[in-house]
Amino acid sequence: VQLQASGGGLVQAGGSLSLPCAASGRTFSIYNMGWFRQAPGKEREFVAAVTWSDSKTYYADSVKGRFTISRDNAKNTVYLQMNSLKPEDTAVYYCAADRQAVVTPDQYDYWGQGTQVTVSS
Repeated sequence: VQLQASGGGLVQAGGSLSLPCAASGRTFSIYNMGWFRQAPGKEREFVAAVTWSDSKTYYADSVKGRFTISRDNAKNTVYLQMNSLKPEDTAVYYCAADRQAVVTPDQYDYWGQGTQVTVSS
């Protein structure tokens, strides 16, 4: 699976961004899709995931109620809608795909290149 994340940019605190991640190469609909982020000097952390079997969603506590993950299997795309952004959301955001993994980044087989999100105070 090849993944291409986009949509990052600079936004003020309280603003919104939508990150699409387009997939190609294999059957997108049978892969769990996850979003992760990595801030400077920190480890990569889980943000959100959506399963392929029942479209169940998972969120990190830090983004629950502000971020929404969704998938469009017809477009081979997963989205991360980010609202009420905070400066601490500043990071490089990565999308990932795997048949089984959900929240653990090391278990994901396929990764996109990352897109920078910067939230100014």
